[in-house]
Amino acid sequence: MGAAIDVTIRAEIAADHSVIRQVNEAAFGGAEEADLIESLRQEGVVLLSLVAVLDGRIVGHILFSRMSIDTASGAAAAVALAPLAVVPRCQRQGIGGTLIREGLDQLHGLGDRIVIVVGHPDYYPRFGFSTALARALESPFPPEAFMALELGPGALDGIQGRVRYPRAFGL
Repeated sequence: MGAAIDVTIRAEIAADHSVIRQVNEAAFGGAEEADLIESLRQEGVVLLSLVAVLDGRIVGHILFSRMSIDTASGAAAAVALAPLAVVPRCQRQGIGGTLIREGLDQLHGLGDRIVIVVGHPDYYPRFGFSTALARALESPFPPEAFMALELGPGALDGIQGRVRYPRAFGL
């Protein structure tokens, strides 16, 4: 990873939506994640959507949405991190990490305690995500890519059950 560059992180505004679509399409090489974002907005489950701005242009985006874990004692609130996108020319410069850290800080401030991600096992653990923390959670994803993070100590203690993503994920 190269040296981090100085970006400004801010909440998305409605005027950003078309550029956020372009960032996600460029980062992922298709429209699937951009379509997911629009569906999550329509479903009303977006908790936090942040953009990274460099030299006046949006170069990165992260979205967090409400999800839950079905446990024997009822639903436990959780947050899904998906997607995270940085335009290809700005990747490997710390922008994604800056978006993740800022997003997690804001979620913690909002009182959220559990964040779930499906992602690269060499990338997300550096931010505290762990496959071990997700072990008691049932999901349709490969265990090496399915990770959880506690925003407060012990947030996952005694929590076990099936994760329930928003309908937009199509699971």
